[in-house]
Amino acid sequence: MPKLTKKERQNQLVALLHKNPFMTDEELARHFQVSVQTIRLDRLEKSIPELRERIKSVAEQNYDEVRSLLMDEVIGEIIDLHLDKSAISILDIREEHVFTRNQIARGHHLFAQANSLAVAVIDDELALTASAKIRFHRPVKVGDRVVAKAKVLETKGDRTKVQVESFCGEEMVFSGQFTVFRSNTNSAREVSPGT
Repeated sequence: MPKLTKKERQNQLVALLHKNPFMTDEELARHFQVSVQTIRLDRLEKSIPELRERIKSVAEQNYDEVRSLLMDEVIGEIIDLHLDKSAISILDIREEHVFTRNQIARGHHLFAQANSLAVAVIDDELALTASAKIRFHRPVKVGDRVVAKAKVLETKGDRTKVQVESFCGEEMVFSGQFTVFRSNTNSAREVSPGT
C-alpha cells in the first residue's frame, strides 16, 4: 500500500468503517500499515466511536426485537435480526472461552452462539431447539472474532429449519442446521427454500 497522507488515510478509514463497522483498531492498523495509536487518534479526530460503541449503534438500528430469548441469554452480540428471516451475531473469543493448554476455543461456545442465534431468529415467545446437525470446520483461537449468520430455510407446522454458518474472517469455522420447535404456528408463514 502506498504511503497515504493523514487526510487520505482518515477519509479511507471512514469509508472502510462504513462498509465494515466491526473492524478492530488492530485490523485497521494492519490495513493502513500504521500503529494502533495512530488509528485511535484518527478515529478521535473523525469522531468515530470505539468498536463496542459501533457494534451497539449498528445493533440498535438494524434489528427486530428478540422474542424467544432475553438479550442476555444470547451468546455473542446480535448485530442484525430480521425475525423468521435472518440474523447475525459476533462473539469475540477471550481467555475464558479457550483451553489453557492450547488457546483453542471450546466447541460448546461456538455451538452456543449458533444455537442461541437459531432460536433468537424465531418470531415466537417460545422457541426450543428440537435437533441439530453440526460440523466444526477448523479450530478457533483466543483473539479470533466469530461472526455467525443464521438464515431461516423453511417453516412447516410447529418446526422451523435454520441454517447457521460461523466465520473467522472469510473462513468458515462452524456450520449447523437447527430444527427449532415454535409454539405459535399462526405467526409463522409457511416458508420454503427460495422464498
